[in-house]
Amino acid sequence: MSLSPEQQAEIDELRGNPQSTLRVVAPGMERHLYQARPVLDHGFVRVVDYMGDDAAICQAARVSYGKGTKSVQNDEGLIRYLMRHWHSTPFEMCELKLHVKLPVFVARQWIRHRTANVNEYSARYSILDREFYIPAPEHINAQSVVNNQGRGDVLQGEEAARVLDILKADSARCYDNYEALISDDGQAGLARELARMNLPANIYTQWYWKVDLHNLFHFLRLRADAHAQYEIRVYADAICEMVADWVPAAYKAFEDYRMGSVAMSAQMIDCLRRMLKGETVTQESSGMSAREWREFKDVIA
Repeated sequence: MSLSPEQQAEIDELRGNPQSTLRVVAPGMERHLYQARPVLDHGFVRVVDYMGDDAAICQAARVSYGKGTKSVQNDEGLIRYLMRHWHSTPFEMCELKLHVKLPVFVARQWIRHRTANVNEYSARYSILDREFYIPAPEHINAQSVVNNQGRGDVLQGEEAARVLDILKADSARCYDNYEALISDDGQAGLARELARMNLPANIYTQWYWKVDLHNLFHFLRLRADAHAQYEIRVYADAICEMVADWVPAAYKAFEDYRMGSVAMSAQMIDCLRRMLKGETVTQESSGMSAREWREFKDVIA
C-alpha cells in the first residue's frame, strides 16, 4: 500500500484531532475512519465519511407508515422484512464515502456501477506515479476454456515467469516513455492529457467514491461474488468488512437474502414443487433450456 506523505499527514492530523458531534454515529464504522485498508500490491480502501446506521434505515421506513399504522417493533426484524421484500428507499438513507486506490482496469469495471458520485485523480493535471499492479504468482491464470470472461488453471514454472517478466518490463518501459514525453528538456514536452495514452491499464489511479447503502449492496452482490474477477473482488471483500461493522443488522440481512440466496424462475419453482411431490422431472419435461436446467440442478444438488 502506498499513501503519499501528504495523505498520511492528513490522516494523522484528522485522527489526532477528534471532533464532538450531535449527529448519530456508528461505533463500528468510527473505527474505520481515516484507516487505509491495504488491497492488492499498491492499492487501498479507506472510509472518508459516512451517514446513518441501522436505526436510520428503520426510522425512514417507519416514517413512511404514517400515523396509526402498525409498526414492527424489532429493528432487526424490520430490516430483514425490508430486505426480503426488496424495499430500497430506507437503505438509501445511509451513505458511505470511500477513498480508493486501484488499477485503471479495475476502475473501468467499477465505474460501470453508475449509481455513485465519483471524483478521480486527474492525469490531465497531475503526473501519475510509477506504480503498477503486478499479480502474485498464484493469480497468474490461463484463459478458461469454458468461460470466455473467466480464468482457468494457474500458470506454472517457466510460463508463469515469462508472463511476469513481460508485465514488469512493459510497465517499466511505458512509464519511462511517459516520463520522456512529458519532460521539458529545454522544450515544452507533450501535454499530460496526451502523454497518458501511452500508459498501461495496470497503472494505479485514485478516486473518491460516494454511494448510498442500497446501491452499495448491489455493487457488493456482484463484485464480492465468487465469480467476480479477483482484482475487484478483493476490494469488495474489504468493503464488506467495513459495512458489516457499520450496519450489522442490514449487512446480515444482505448476506441472507442477497449473497446467500438464489433466484428461481417460475419454471424452476414449478419443477421443485413437482419433485417434492415425488414426480420425476427431466430437462425435457421442465420447460427449461439446457443451461437453465444445469443451473437449477446446481442449486438443488
